Order: sequence, then structure tokens, then C-alpha cells
Amino acid sequence: MTVHFIGAGPGDPELLTLKAQRLIRSCPVCLYAGSLVPEAVVAEAPEGARVLDTAPMTLDETHAEIVAAHALGQDVARVHSGDPSLYGAIAEQIRLLKRDGIPYDICPGVPAYAAAAAALGQELTVPEVAQSIVLTRVSMKSTSMPPRETLENFAATGATLAIHLGIRALREIERVLVPHYGPDCPVVVAYRVGWPDEAFLRGTLTDIREKVRAAKITRTALILVGPALGEVEDFRDSALYDPDMPHVLRPRVRA
Repeated sequence: MTVHFIGAGPGDPELLTLKAQRLIRSCPVCLYAGSLVPEAVVAEAPEGARVLDTAPMTLDETHAEIVAAHALGQDVARVHSGDPSLYGAIAEQIRLLKRDGIPYDICPGVPAYAAAAAALGQELTVPEVAQSIVLTRVSMKSTSMPPRETLENFAATGATLAIHLGIRALREIERVLVPHYGPDCPVVVAYRVGWPDEAFLRGTLTDIREKVRAAKITRTALILVGPALGEVEDFRDSALYDPDMPHVLRPRVRA
């Protein structure tokens, strides 16, 4: 018996990996976070499987289901949104599994920032514009942030920021980021990426808050900030395909 933590991607069932789909199809118990994972993702659970939405359940209640499955020798598909290694709340579940000697493994999934960039049709790491992506969140009512992991510190790098759980903190995000990125820095709010009602709002640090308010977006959104999100045309090509930059797989051709 194994508990399989499965990354379901951002919502589109077609963004499931082949391994994720195979595991969901084979497990007699399927526990999924219904607030973030659509039912279509777990629709192919085997006939007769015990399929539970864990959104209204506590950690102890979810673990009790796993313990019961373990006693019966039944594999469990524990389905999370995006990639479970990022804000997947799997660490506390793994701690209980280790305590009780229950085997587990992790199947990665497509993270929301990657799906958002694909839907936007652009690269987030443009040469000499931005070469780093910071995945972070804001505190608000959720678990507090470590003291050095502040927006101010991340903003000082000038990297592309992917801010989770921050849609209700746009005023504070604007206040903190404008001194580092400037008032006209491009911002994209990606709402319910991969779901049928996905939406993308483009703006700047100074006008995105009003656009979000007008669209009545209050949750389930990712905020992307950085100059790479704009209409960047004046940038140098990367060295990857540069004929003057040979490498082991493309040695310089001698005349």
C-alpha cells in the first residue's frame, strides 16, 4: 500500500502527467482538494473507488481515511493542485505518514506559474531583463512568513515575482514593490488558470488593483510582477543558439 501525492496541475485535466493519470485510474481510494482541483481531474478514478473531497475535512480526518485504506492494503491517490511541493500542505501529512509507518511517494505536477506563462504565450526569463523567478506569497491570515522572506527583500533583486495568495493584499504589494520596480512595471493577475473560466488581467503596479476590483476577483489568483511581462522587444538573444558561442554539443567549426 502506498499513498501517492499527485500534482494535478492548475485545473485543466489535459495538463495531468501520464503518471498522474495512471495513478488516479488505479487507486481504490482518491482524496482530492476540491476547492482547487476540479472533479474532472478525478473523474477517471476506478469504478467503485472511494472518492472524497477533502476541502471541508481536517488534517486528522484526512489522515484517518488514509489509515483505514492502509489497514485494507489499498493505495491512495492524494490529489493536490499544481505541484504538491509548492504550497501543497503535504509536509504535515508526510509527518503523520512517517509516524505511522505508511509508505508514500510524490508525483510532480504542472505549477500554476508555468501554466499561466504558457497561456500568456511568453517567457518569464528574458535575457538581460529577468533571469530569476521568485515563488512566494503574502502572510495575510495564513501561516506567517519567515522573517527574511519579505517582499522587500525579493523585490530588491528585480526578479520576476510569482505571488500566491495575495489578491487581497494588492494595496500592500503596490506600496512595497513600486520603489523597486517603478509604477509602470507590468503585472498580470492570472485567475483560475486551467479552469474553464480562467481569466488574465494585465496592468501595472498602480492600476491593477482597480482592474481586479472591477472584475470582482477575490480568490484563486496568481499575481505575476516584473519587466519580463511587458512587451519586451529590445533584448539580446540567449547564448544557447549563438553560433559564436560553441559548446560541447555544437563545437566551433574551423575554416
